[in-house]
Amino acid sequence: MKTRNWIAPALVLAGLSTLPSFAQMPAKPDPQMKQVLDSLASLHPKPIETLTPAQARKQPGPPDAVKALLKKQGKSTAPEHVAKVENRTVPGPAGPIPVRVYTPEGSGPFPVLVYFHGGGWVIAGVQAYDSTPRALANLAKCVVVSVGYRMAPEHRFPAAHMDSYAATQYIMNHTAEFGGDPKHVAVGGESAGGNLAASVSIMARDKKGKMPVYQMLVYPVSNYGFDTPSYIENAKAKPLNKPMMKWFFKYTVSSPKDASNPYLSINREKNLHGLPPATVITDQIDPLRSEGKTYADHLKAAGVPVQYRNYDGVTHEFFGMGAVLDKAKAANAFAADGLKSAFSK
Repeated sequence: MKTRNWIAPALVLAGLSTLPSFAQMPAKPDPQMKQVLDSLASLHPKPIETLTPAQARKQPGPPDAVKALLKKQGKSTAPEHVAKVENRTVPGPAGPIPVRVYTPEGSGPFPVLVYFHGGGWVIAGVQAYDSTPRALANLAKCVVVSVGYRMAPEHRFPAAHMDSYAATQYIMNHTAEFGGDPKHVAVGGESAGGNLAASVSIMARDKKGKMPVYQMLVYPVSNYGFDTPSYIENAKAKPLNKPMMKWFFKYTVSSPKDASNPYLSINREKNLHGLPPATVITDQIDPLRSEGKTYADHLKAAGVPVQYRNYDGVTHEFFGMGAVLDKAKAANAFAADGLKSAFSK
């Protein structure tokens, strides 16, 4: 029996000449991710774009949602065990920079990952992003140094970038202080922290500083711009959406010149030659997905070896949710494999 072609007449009746684009419809979270989002909603966070930075820093976020979900499931909320956790400081351009050092089991010297937390350069901090360094210290058998860079709006761009570069160079030049191997130091981060890790690598090349051996970039902020396919798809997504990103940039940059600076908008850097190999991870339900993929493509075009992977059915911030998300565990393992490969050379 011949199938009736009802689509074309329906379009004519609707006054349309082409099929509507379903590519821009937001994806649905998978069951595990939905549990986290429901848990977050139960904590009643207010839209960040309606708050001041001080207010936004006090309200519940994804880490709180994970803890609440673990409690609901009758599971422990204790952080993943690592052999040693130490808070200390390193010198910075405006004074000491706090860092948290995670050391795995075993005897060093270990490879080192200099890690930068997310939060749009405005909120969160080392404690909010405690789960990722713990997971990677164990999976990649490396020391992870999580950097507490200065944040906006108290310290606008380029303060966070200058702190991150200074901390990285200090750690690379004083690796033994951290039980590390000076020949195997990588950089990495999530979201705004992924941006910082990429920028630190570009700055190391430009300033002729010591170069990390690897970049781990997890859904990095890559451009000041809000019109990519993933921004359109996920304009109202949770826990990150278009109004929130505009809010973060509003408090981070001081001028259009800052917004277009390639240390901030890394997709505008025209020369990516000579940068370290990279792992780039993105996720489906995230306004930053398209620009992260674009940066991975730019690196590849410049001859930089890149391992890229996108995870469907999960949202921004999923990477640090290994306690409740199987895809987070898989992404952690993927990132750790890239780090271990670089550390083995």
